[in-house]
Amino acid sequence: MSPQPQAAVGAPLSRVDGRLKVTGTAQYAAEFDVEGTVHAVIVDASIGRGRITGVDTGAAEAMPGVLRVIHHGNAPKLPYRDNPGSNNPPGRRLRVFQDDRMLFHGQPVAVVVATSLEAAQHGASLVKVEYDAERPSTDLHEAERAEPTNYARGDAEAGLRGAPVRLDLAYRLARNHHNPMEPHATIARWDGNRLTVWDKTQWVVGTHDELAAVFDLPAESVRIINPFVGGGFGSGLRCWPHTVVAALAARETKRPVKLVLSRRQMYFGTGFRPSYEYRLRLGSDRRGRLTAAIHDIDAETSSYETFTEAVMAAGQMMYSMPNVRQAYRQVALDVNTPIWMRGPGLATASFAIESAMDELAHELGVDPIELRRRNEPSEDESSNLPFSTRRLRECYTVGAREFGWDRRNPRPRSTRDGDWLIGLGMAAGVYDPGRFPAQARARLDADGTAVVETATSDMGPGTYTSQTQVAADALGLTMHTVTFRLGDSLYPPTGPHGGSATMASVGSAVVDACDKVRQQAIRLAVEDRGSPLYGVDAGKVVVRGGRLHVQGDPARGETYKNLLARNDRTHLQADGSYTGPPNPARRSYHAYNATFAEVAVDATLGLVRVRRMLGVYDAGRIISPKLAESQAFGGIVGGIGATLLEHTVTDHRDGRIVNANLADYLVPVNADIPEVRAIYLGGEDNDGNALGVKGLGEVVQVGVAAAIGNAVFNATGRRVRELPITAEALL
Repeated sequence: MSPQPQAAVGAPLSRVDGRLKVTGTAQYAAEFDVEGTVHAVIVDASIGRGRITGVDTGAAEAMPGVLRVIHHGNAPKLPYRDNPGSNNPPGRRLRVFQDDRMLFHGQPVAVVVATSLEAAQHGASLVKVEYDAERPSTDLHEAERAEPTNYARGDAEAGLRGAPVRLDLAYRLARNHHNPMEPHATIARWDGNRLTVWDKTQWVVGTHDELAAVFDLPAESVRIINPFVGGGFGSGLRCWPHTVVAALAARETKRPVKLVLSRRQMYFGTGFRPSYEYRLRLGSDRRGRLTAAIHDIDAETSSYETFTEAVMAAGQMMYSMPNVRQAYRQVALDVNTPIWMRGPGLATASFAIESAMDELAHELGVDPIELRRRNEPSEDESSNLPFSTRRLRECYTVGAREFGWDRRNPRPRSTRDGDWLIGLGMAAGVYDPGRFPAQARARLDADGTAVVETATSDMGPGTYTSQTQVAADALGLTMHTVTFRLGDSLYPPTGPHGGSATMASVGSAVVDACDKVRQQAIRLAVEDRGSPLYGVDAGKVVVRGGRLHVQGDPARGETYKNLLARNDRTHLQADGSYTGPPNPARRSYHAYNATFAEVAVDATLGLVRVRRMLGVYDAGRIISPKLAESQAFGGIVGGIGATLLEHTVTDHRDGRIVNANLADYLVPVNADIPEVRAIYLGGEDNDGNALGVKGLGEVVQVGVAAAIGNAVFNATGRRVRELPITAEALL
């Protein structure tokens, strides 16, 4: 079969939805105009643990405009049947308003529904709740550890004892919150027993299935609509309690209900990257060849669910070594459940592992890049599988050349610029991109335009654009003649929009659907006596610009429009699918990076300023260079925040989050962001997806914290093993 021309894929195109966003006409969850909508505001628990002993709603209910106040004392009991397809962590789901037990500070206690937002807000402030409060356990450092998840190969203890060089290092990473620009919001409407929900979610199908399970509804009775998401970073990867509350309030009041979380409520309503304690014991020979590593990892989770993430993976396969032991413990606290955040697990692990590699390099007097080269594995030693692609050596070479690594003075505190100490650092990164089953539908209409539909989301990486590029080339159409639709549970189902899975998973399903439609048209043409392509070998027909023609003979052909009109076809349509990665796996499939940072540290004040950053990525085929660059910049910015600024502070007396706002929870602003550059190595990774892509939304943040931390050490001679790196730690 002749290869289909590629005109859109690989081109640096602007976002197809860009105009909608910059003109304010893109509709987000809270912006839909649903007739008769009333407003809901959640009343949050003011204790971190205990029981409700009384709820006084009299003053709130007497307020003009207040329709209902719902709480555990008057709420109906909900079925909460099992949801096998749930993305929820294992454990007992938070069942809102079903009992008097308070499990964390900020847990929904009641909801006030009113005809205006102001009335609902004021009504919520008038609800009086009495508690039998207990002292919550919210401190990771003091709480009891669960039985660990273990991994081992070789004899790590013996390998460590016999190592000529040994390091014993302890790292601590603060909790981080996602803080997308758009707050989480839900509008819920019932039509009899049918529920329609406009919701901010990164998993349309997951939210659909969870609401069907909570209210014991058949699948066809629930619809989720979500065309635009104003940032997510993982915060929308499950159905949160406020969505259930909105649907419950709508059913009880028999009115459509809008519920928008405040910025403060998002700190205990939608999850977070958990805090960690990570002890790493590392052994090597005198030349820097790693012999053993022991990882002891403690992470916070909630008391009612067990959240885990892939924090163990990098320690098992990033570097070659015969002896590895890991213990990963969840620490159950009186907090709401964490959730995945950009680069989940591997961004956390990379700070410990890549900082330790830098410490080992300094101890041995070896260049940090050379140390990594000496420990480059020939296969994935955790699975004994060959790598699909692993081009870290090339990432190091390109990055060192482009960043000017040869100008780095390895002696700490040796380079100055006036009052500023200057340092260079680097780190390697790895991420296992997700690949989930997905389906798509493509329709080619008689006017020569096409519509492609799938129930994925777009939280900002450019799904509308990249999938339109893929569809346009597969159909042989121009970008402006293809409409890509997403964000509706009526469309063919997909997995979560996260884990760097969307391009490989949804993109493969889109290609399959569009290829089928194109082949339908080609078969129609070569079998149609009225077509210039009659009798031609179908494998030699390609389509470009909506015109079918013989490969190598563009003059012999016709347009989709003429073909369908002559055959009295209103449209051609096909469903496509992607079944997921090969099972069993044939290769170790990962994306990689080398990240470089230059920092300046005020020698007197300890202030850290990032001056330059460069990321070099082995991420397979790049569908949209412009979007890819945006992803790299966003990941690096997020990494700068986690390294130098972001830190959720909890008052352990009652579990209250002290800095639950964007005035006190610091995130990077324009003045914090230096010169940033991204380089993507050419090539494809064809292991298990039709596009040859590796997801790149996560890998771009992995390693950023370690690169900056290593640069700070090079600048100051002070090794900081706790995130965020503060001025106090450098004084």
